[in-house]
Amino acid sequence: MAGYDAIILGAGAAGLMCASVAGQRGKSVLLIDHADQPGKKILISGGGRCNFTNIHTAPDRYLSANPHFAKSALGRYAPQDFIDLVDRYGIAWHEKTLGQLFCDGSAKQIVAMLVEECAKGGVEIACGASIGGVEHRDGMFHVACGARTAAAPALVIATGGPSIPKMGATGFAYELARKFRLKVVEPRPALVPLTLGPGEALFHALAGVSAEVMAVCGKVRFREAALFTHRGLSGPAILQVSSYWRNGETIGIDFQPDRAPGWLREAKRAMPRATLSKILAEGLSDRLAIALADRLGIVGELANLTDVKLEAAERRIADWRFTPSGSEGFAKAEVTVGGISTADLSSQTMEARKVPGLYAIGEAVDVTGWLGGYNFQWAWASGWAAAQAL
Repeated sequence: MAGYDAIILGAGAAGLMCASVAGQRGKSVLLIDHADQPGKKILISGGGRCNFTNIHTAPDRYLSANPHFAKSALGRYAPQDFIDLVDRYGIAWHEKTLGQLFCDGSAKQIVAMLVEECAKGGVEIACGASIGGVEHRDGMFHVACGARTAAAPALVIATGGPSIPKMGATGFAYELARKFRLKVVEPRPALVPLTLGPGEALFHALAGVSAEVMAVCGKVRFREAALFTHRGLSGPAILQVSSYWRNGETIGIDFQPDRAPGWLREAKRAMPRATLSKILAEGLSDRLAIALADRLGIVGELANLTDVKLEAAERRIADWRFTPSGSEGFAKAEVTVGGISTADLSSQTMEARKVPGLYAIGEAVDVTGWLGGYNFQWAWASGWAAAQAL
């Protein structure tokens, strides 16, 4: 049986980060993943260019049953720390929008960098290795990995959540957590397209049409693009609110977020012979403008419409309510909301309070970031935090 200082399960973003930092701190580390190569989810992220962090990272951009939990790790390993690492490897990057940083080249550069960082720390990476079982006895964690068994006083759960199962994602982290009597906050798909029922058939005909909108769910609002699909709604604005949305709730969309109240009355006075669809088409595609006017039942010239009717139309356009029939599920979700309960973990070290030597990091934990590099930053920060304690 091979002995190590730490065994890390999962060679994704968090696992690679934790392994490389711990290894370079002098720890003997075994990093295990069932996939045939490390960082497979990193490779498909950001359209293959990896949105590796966000310069606007702050704890309020994360969902968790404990909104304060992420503060410690995020405060000690900031976006600039990862940017410095990227710069040391000469990887060119750019800011796209809203603080999102992407590689100029390929996500492969980020994976290669992390693998090289692991090599510098002497980390042993075992890919294509299925985990047969995990036991804890005599102060050691014993992991059956293929035909071998490894043991270490520290075990790190970094196997992520069940989002994107085609990449091999599973709920293994939760099974392991429950085995050690850690609570699990019910996982659900996040950053996921929402579906619409038959009652919204008019909008199904708009598949492929997008618009800059303000999407609202409860108290949160996001100003980004929304995209109509054959199944419902997608695009960055919808993916953002999907993390907050619960089944049965409505979401609101402001199709004219830059318009001041009274804009339709003003349009009526300035262009009395124009139609509502023509006015809407100034900022929206013709297809969407026509669809909204049709759904509102407003035809003909503005001059023939009362101010009361125009004001009612304005209110509807500014807060168009949809009740999604559901989401496209874990198959299309970028991440998972929920996971191993933060109540059972130390925010300083990511160690389980009741099981010394057991750690959980990254997406496996009940901390989920907004779209735009926030989840990668949590992976780097939580992995770094755990590595300091191993």
